[in-house]
Amino acid sequence: MSNSKLDNPALILIDIQKGFLDVAYWGGDRNNANAEEKAGELLEIWRSKNLPVFHVQHCSSNPNSILNETNSGNEFQNVVKPLEGETIIKKNVNSAFIGTNLKELLDNAKITNLVILGLTTDHCVSTTTRMAGNFGYTVYLVSDASATFNKKGVNGEDFSAEIIHQTALASLNEEFAQVVTSDFIKENL
Repeated sequence: MSNSKLDNPALILIDIQKGFLDVAYWGGDRNNANAEEKAGELLEIWRSKNLPVFHVQHCSSNPNSILNETNSGNEFQNVVKPLEGETIIKKNVNSAFIGTNLKELLDNAKITNLVILGLTTDHCVSTTTRMAGNFGYTVYLVSDASATFNKKGVNGEDFSAEIIHQTALASLNEEFAQVVTSDFIKENL
């Protein structure tokens, strides 16, 4: 029996890799500067309670990408670096479920509650959250442990990272996931 109020929740840390520290590469601005620290705090709690942890790593198939496995940007950030024995899911598309064994691992462990966080809110976090919701998992998306970068609109508009983040969260909330804070998760573990 789990020692958690949530029944055996899995923590899914998406793409918290060194390449995302290069803000200029991704658009020049980002929100939630402390997202990785919040992710690290939750990871430590998961480890202390011996709950399931899945580290997702984006391995771009583009050899010139900062996230290609031949580049140092592919490495996990130190604050969430996997420990020996923790599961690493390598992907090369936006969803952690496509081309991986994530769903099989979750289902074999009878895990139904997922706590998702990471980079970037509007890409891999959103896509993975949508698929998790469609697969029938109960999903908690941690807003302050996720972040994104500013974007150019189709007509050249500048959209701030915070606007991109908030609109992505709004699109997911109560449809694919419950959007929560790291404090909510801490209070319910």
